[in-house]
Amino acid sequence: MCLSSSTLPLVVVSRKGEDRVRNAHPWIYKSDVVSSGAEPGDLVRVVNERKRGLGVALWSSTSQISLRFMSLEMNVPDERAFFADRLRAAIAYRETLELGASAYRISSGEADRLPALVVDRYGDYVVIQTLCQGMDRRLPMLVELLVEQLQPRGILARNDPKVRALEGLEERIDVVHGEVPEGIDVQEGATTFRVNLWHGQKTGLFLDQRENHATAARYARGKALDGFTYNGGFALQMAPRAESVLALDSSAHAVATTRANAERNGVTNVEVREANVFDELRELDIAGERFDTVVLDPPAFAKNKAAVEKAAAGYKEINLRALKLLAPGGHLITCSCSYNVDEALFLEIVEQAAADARATVALVEKRQQARDHPVLLNVPETHYLKCLVLRKLP
Repeated sequence: MCLSSSTLPLVVVSRKGEDRVRNAHPWIYKSDVVSSGAEPGDLVRVVNERKRGLGVALWSSTSQISLRFMSLEMNVPDERAFFADRLRAAIAYRETLELGASAYRISSGEADRLPALVVDRYGDYVVIQTLCQGMDRRLPMLVELLVEQLQPRGILARNDPKVRALEGLEERIDVVHGEVPEGIDVQEGATTFRVNLWHGQKTGLFLDQRENHATAARYARGKALDGFTYNGGFALQMAPRAESVLALDSSAHAVATTRANAERNGVTNVEVREANVFDELRELDIAGERFDTVVLDPPAFAKNKAAVEKAAAGYKEINLRALKLLAPGGHLITCSCSYNVDEALFLEIVEQAAADARATVALVEKRQQARDHPVLLNVPETHYLKCLVLRKLP
């Protein structure tokens, strides 16, 4: 069965909206919609004002992002087969990556041509997030497809991100297939992590940092410092290569989790300290402490464009302190997950921090999110995680 352009509701977009499609960006904003005959979450055919077809998209009635393109073709297969093929392709791609982990992303939204759909695999369990009206309306079908293709023991819908409010969707957490325990163990290389799929950050772990954890481990030596440790991702990976690791986090729960993960892996050279990282970096500097390896992986400081100036000051402060603490010849692995602070600005901030720290710094590597979180060339929103590996010259 084929859903031809005549069977789908019609949405007409302006020349500006058409230009976004021609430039390969999958979003069209509300201000560029001329007319719509669609209901919330419909799969629609999109045309310009001359009625020339632009493709097929998911329609949102409330979000500023009114259209999320699924295809530049005007005809799509039977809807279930269409989504099944997209999921199958996403899963097949991950199988080629040889990730060496039992927890990884299967669908990364627009980067897998499955807009606003996040699917993460944690061993025998799957966590799904449907973050727009169109995907949320198709949640039962998506669950059926994931059961067919992955045979998980359970699927948890972690539909608690605040971004759902922009789509007029409620925040909720539901088991939508099988059973999902609160805590499970997953492997990242040789390290085992305990994950709370119900209440952990994002869908349980920061899966996008997995490959950067391994990178930090390659550079780790001597005394290491892990700022904003969360569950010990960087700290535990660095521990086998370092003499000692000091892991900092302001969350008592994160501290307890990291300690438990260290014990679970038989790691004895990691000290976990509950502290405000900004204050602790300053106190360590005053005390004359020095480290051979420093990692900074703070939460997003800039949730929107209005917060960029304040965020830049925060990033500069922690990088300045880290560079002062870093021994000559040592490495700083510094990250930003704020999309609104792009790579060029992040580099500029770190350059200013180095100048103020009177440190000569070499850029060793520029990294991003893990390969199972692809970046689309024409969609800058998909490049949100920046990771710099820097060396402080003697």
